Amino acid sequence: MAQSADDRVMVRKVTDVHANWSEQGEGEPGKFSVQLVLDNGAVEHVARPTAQDTKVFLKLLAGSESIYYDLERGVTVFSDVTE
Repeated sequence: MAQSADDRVMVRKVTDVHANWSEQGEGEPGKFSVQLVLDNGAVEHVARPTAQDTKVFLKLLAGSESIYYDLERGVTVFSDVTE
């Protein structure tokens, strides 16, 4: 079966981000997840960072001019980062 051009694209632009926190039980630490919507919904990726990593991740998102996600390597690329 031939791959479509959309399936071969391995680096996509992050066009929307949804952050989520879910309770894991009374008195237990919750869990974070961050959904990256790529190329206006062509693909989605869900990351499950630790609380500390979520804090840094959200700061990088807020301070970046544009963001890309490499599907093959699982790497988020932040460009033109400002403080």
